[in-house]
Amino acid sequence: MTNKYLNDFKEYKKFIGYLGAECKDARLEFQFESLKDWSLVGTIADFSAWFESQQKQCEMTIEDIPLLDCRGWSIDKDSGWISHESGEFFVVQGVRVAYSNNREVVGGWDQPIITQIGFNGGLLGLLRKRINNVPHYLVEAKAEPGNPDKIQISPTLQATFSNLKQAHGGSKPRFSKYFENPSEMGGEILFSQWMSEDGGRLHLKRNKGMLVEIAEEQELSIPENFYWASLYQLKEFIKINSWVNPHVRGIISSL
Repeated sequence: MTNKYLNDFKEYKKFIGYLGAECKDARLEFQFESLKDWSLVGTIADFSAWFESQQKQCEMTIEDIPLLDCRGWSIDKDSGWISHESGEFFVVQGVRVAYSNNREVVGGWDQPIITQIGFNGGLLGLLRKRINNVPHYLVEAKAEPGNPDKIQISPTLQATFSNLKQAHGGSKPRFSKYFENPSEMGGEILFSQWMSEDGGRLHLKRNKGMLVEIAEEQELSIPENFYWASLYQLKEFIKINSWVNPHVRGIISSL
């Protein structure tokens, strides 16, 4: 399998060269990876079974409660904004929109909107590593309270800067060091860009999307809720309901 991957990729580059197309090797390999499933970890069926088992094992419960009952959150009497006692995470504020002649409500409107503290939301990092020369991507089956099915396939790291600073009092997000200090961890940055968020609900927010590759010989301890997927598998899973979250989609859209 390993030699076939390298040999077939070499032939693919020759074919593209014959067409007269100019493309960097990295972009060519991303294209090549997307043509078929080269995974050495498992088939699409294996990946699907792992994900469905993670959904079934999820014990997180979500209950709708009054906003004023949220621990650590309060409404400022003067501004009316909702914020956390730590001064981190985000606030819920109001905005007034005017001169909206190209929108459905021509006369403008008022609405609540979520503003991230510091505006820069966080890090969305995808780790890439070769297994016997074949690239694989480390994703997490991550539970979020707003997900349709609780669990979605998420990047290796999905954390706000407040999370990275441990403002919640919890533990440091797993694998964060590979994206905060990639060179110190022996990583190579393949993609790093600020990416916009939903401007209809999030005020001036952006997240930094990153793709970092580590050396094949570097050993990692992988929890059971993480999985090494191929690029082909991730692109196939995007077609399935809400399995792949928007942050994974945003990162791989650049490849």
